[in-house]
Amino acid sequence: METMKPSTDKPMTVRLPADLAGQLEKLTQATGRNKSAITVAALRDYVDAEAWQIQDIEQGIAEADRGEFASADGVDLFFAKYGG
Repeated sequence: METMKPSTDKPMTVRLPADLAGQLEKLTQATGRNKSAITVAALRDYVDAEAWQIQDIEQGIAEADRGEFASADGVDLFFAKYGG
């Protein structure tokens, strides 16, 4: 017999604008998924994208702090090749 593990999910209450709540309701009906599953998937995607962007910015700042910049000639060559 399997032992049930306690849930590690944390409840959260959020107020949605009426239009977004309506869109979420339509999505639940169209997909057969519940609001919680859709919301968790959306938040996970958002948090992942934000974390990636923050990491990329921090990496760029660290490179700049080390003086790792493109030279003026390198920038000119890039724009000559790709336009701009």
